[in-house]
Amino acid sequence: MIYGAITNSWREQLPSHTVKELVGAAVDKGAKHIELRQTCLGECEDGAGDDWRPKLDELQAVVDAYPSLTFDLAMALPCLTQRIDPQGDMFQSALAGAKLVGRSQPHLRVVDPSPLEGPWATPSDIPNEALGLSDLITEAANQGVIMSMENSSLPIRDMAMLVEKVRSMVPETVGKSLGLCPDPTNQLRRFPHSDPLADLDALPLDMIKIVHFKQISGGESLPSVTDGDLDCRKMQDILNTKGYNGAAIMEIPPDTAVFDNLESSFQYLNS
Repeated sequence: MIYGAITNSWREQLPSHTVKELVGAAVDKGAKHIELRQTCLGECEDGAGDDWRPKLDELQAVVDAYPSLTFDLAMALPCLTQRIDPQGDMFQSALAGAKLVGRSQPHLRVVDPSPLEGPWATPSDIPNEALGLSDLITEAANQGVIMSMENSSLPIRDMAMLVEKVRSMVPETVGKSLGLCPDPTNQLRRFPHSDPLADLDALPLDMIKIVHFKQISGGESLPSVTDGDLDCRKMQDILNTKGYNGAAIMEIPPDTAVFDNLESSFQYLNS
């Protein structure tokens, strides 16, 4: 796996540092991939909500400064609860940003933070709004962009059911561009009696586009990836057994010592 960091961990540092500088700090601690998260891009973004746009020239400067790194672009997108216009300015701008930072492997990672009724028992429970993903992934795939969805309000298995349903609605070549960003800790926090690692283990490899590691104890966030409520080493073993070799992001919480916490997270998984 390619261990990396995400810019929403750097909320404490962003007011006084550029994204380019903070990427360098993460690299110094061992990061090989950076997830560039909307609302935490400093000089590389403008606006908020529907008016958010990536600033392409500034993003280009960051990417050019670190040619050995890989990047993806991440954003909140209410794609499970609303129909998003694939030709709209916001989605098109996000695709442009993903293509710029992703170089030869453009990747747009999205999450719908809206509350959802669930879990879903069968595909018939999936709301029609969520099936609008078929239009989004068709547009993304036509531009050569992979699209992944992080589980937030739903278990991983429900998100996999959605991907399977949407894949059945589009050509196979398009469907393969849609997958998941599994975050077992998100699931454990919301569904404490579930087994998110079993859900992860059940995913086909081609559905896993990127993964998030983080840790909680008693439901509370810990500053680094370590022992806690989720068996992160078992998660790592599951992914390794599957042959997953993509990006693995330490989505640790903001902290004044966030880069030391990032380094200790890498050390924990490498030990």
